[in-house]
Amino acid sequence: QVQLVESGGGLVQAGGSLRLSCAASGRTFSTYGMAWFRQAPGKEREFVATISGGGELALYEDSVKGRFTISRDNAKNTVDLQMNSLKPEDTAVYYCAAHASGSYTEGPSYGYWGQGTQVTVSS
Repeated sequence: QVQLVESGGGLVQAGGSLRLSCAASGRTFSTYGMAWFRQAPGKEREFVATISGGGELALYEDSVKGRFTISRDNAKNTVDLQMNSLKPEDTAVYYCAAHASGSYTEGPSYGYWGQGTQVTVSS
């Protein structure tokens, strides 16, 4: 069982930065691939970024490559998402998720989810 709690969302102007953090419970955090997804109003949830259990590998959705960086600290049971050069289209609720099985970029592959944190980027 893994419990996830996100923090760090807020309101920022276009071009600004935010850092999201996800705190996980449980002793086996390092065995889970972790990811960030987001869901904008009226849109489907979409993959943002994922990182392997040891932090060696990361994948990003094309629109965030070069702007967002996912990282994790297994000693602290946290996974972060540094978001730079934010755009209004990045506005969404951002969710942290722990991988269960299957594709690392598909939501149904993730078995545990946080409650989400709102990110709003004004133009």
